[in-house]
This record gives sequence, structure tokens and C-alpha cells, in this order.
Amino acid sequence: MSAGTFVVLGFLVVLWASAFPAIKIGLEGYGPAHLTLLRHAVASLAFVPLLLVFRRRLWPERRDVARFVGVGVVGLTTYHLALNFGEVHVSAGATSLIIATAPVLTALVAWWLTGERLPALGWLGSAVAFGGVALIVLGDGAVGRIHPAAGLVLVSASATAFFAVLQRPFFRRYRPLEVTAFLTWGGTLPLLVFAPGALAAIADAPAMATLAVVHLGVVPSAIAYTLFAIALSRAPAPLVTSFLYLVPVVSLLLSWWWLGEVPSSLTLVGGLVAVVGLALVQRSKRPRAPLAPRPA
Repeated sequence: MSAGTFVVLGFLVVLWASAFPAIKIGLEGYGPAHLTLLRHAVASLAFVPLLLVFRRRLWPERRDVARFVGVGVVGLTTYHLALNFGEVHVSAGATSLIIATAPVLTALVAWWLTGERLPALGWLGSAVAFGGVALIVLGDGAVGRIHPAAGLVLVSASATAFFAVLQRPFFRRYRPLEVTAFLTWGGTLPLLVFAPGALAAIADAPAMATLAVVHLGVVPSAIAYTLFAIALSRAPAPLVTSFLYLVPVVSLLLSWWWLGEVPSSLTLVGGLVAVVGLALVQRSKRPRAPLAPRPA
């Protein structure tokens, strides 16, 4: 994996780590359905000037429209609805632990759909990294508060796995920014069923909740998902999603910095273990050549 891809993934981890506390703030003023709809509406609008500024196409080829909608529904609609409804009852720490299964699930989906295998060292690294995330959760005191809604969070992790694998073929003919925009628009379409009452919800919501929605739409969605697409166009999906193991670590640091929540010693050890596990995964396999997009 190139140094540039590592930089992209580093920014991605930080931006995605900011999503979990923002979701909690957003849920204080919005229901899960309206939060999901408004987040994607903001992201969908944000892509219009981005596509214009970077001189990218504004619409996919007709033959690909249904595929963009399908993958968008799997990776965005399903993921965010399940995550937002799940996080109403599941603690942030437990959510991070469940989402941390996404890299392993991605490796399984990639093997099933494309025959791409993760070497033994990669599986060992995944196990070590997941153990580190588990220590973070233990240190956060989240154990013992797992709600049945955790199953919805597991659905989110599974959706991430399919999303990472299924979008890679698009990069043969589309730029990463285009892929992310078209997938976002496709994933937003079914969310329009929640449009009734959305304006009233905005009027009644606290300002901080609305700011959280804007943040979610622009930063963890429009920007971070584009970075995710860039990384997927350069490296195999299992290696890219393995960086999700760092999201709880960065969330821990952000909470320490922003909220003054001092982590326990066990949590700090868990963060170090997760980093070691990620290093093992990255050493386990040389990435294939990147999928070259068609020139604009």
C-alpha cells in the first residue's frame, strides 16, 4: 500500500471516528429515520458543487444506474438506518466493538464474491486488532449493557463489508468522487419515504442536533466516503477496511481531547493492541495493482 493511500486512510479514520458522537448528538433532536434522511440529503447536495468544481460527470451511464442504486441501498441506506436505530439503545463502546467485525466480514465477502483470500497473518492480525477493540470497550465499561438492538449494529457491519467489495468494479470506468456521489444519491432515494415530517423535525430540533446532522452529511459522509472510495480504488477491500480497527482508538483520543474523558489503563492498552493488529494485517499481503479509472 502506497504512502499516499496510508495518508488517505489516516484522514478517513479521523473523519469516521467523529461520526459516532455526532450521531448521539443528532439523536437527541431527531428520530433515527429523519436523522438518516437528513444526513444523506446534506451529503447528496454537497456532491453537486464538488462534481462541478472537479469537472466530473454529473450522472452515471444508463446501464449503471440500477447498480449504483442497489449498492447504495446496501451500503448506505441499510448501514445507516440499522446503525442509527441500533445506537438508540446500544452504547457507543459496544457499537464500536460490533462495527469492528466489519474487516473480518469484508475478508469473508471478498473471498466469497471475488475469490480474494486473506493470508493467515492477516487473520491473525484481525484477531489481535479485534482483541484490542474489545479491551477498549472493557476499559470503557460498556460490557454488560449490550441491548438486543445490537443485532442491528451487526447488520451495519455486514452492510459495510458488502459495500466495500461491491463498489470496486465501478472504479474501472468512474472516478472515486463520481462513484461516491452516485452511490450516495442511490442510497438516498429510498430514504425519501421518511420525508413527511422532516421539516417539522428540523424546526423542533435543538441547534446542536441540526449542526450534528450537517456535520454527518458533509464530513463523515461526503468527504470520508470519497476518501474510502479513493482507498478502495488503490488497494484490496480487506486491507482498506482493516483500518476500521483504528476508529475506536481515534474516538477514544477525540473524547479525551474534546470531552475531557480520561481513558483507563486497560483502554490505552487496547488501543496499542489494535494498532499492532492492524500492522500485522497490513504486512500480510501485498496489494494488487490499482484499478485504473477511465480518464475524464
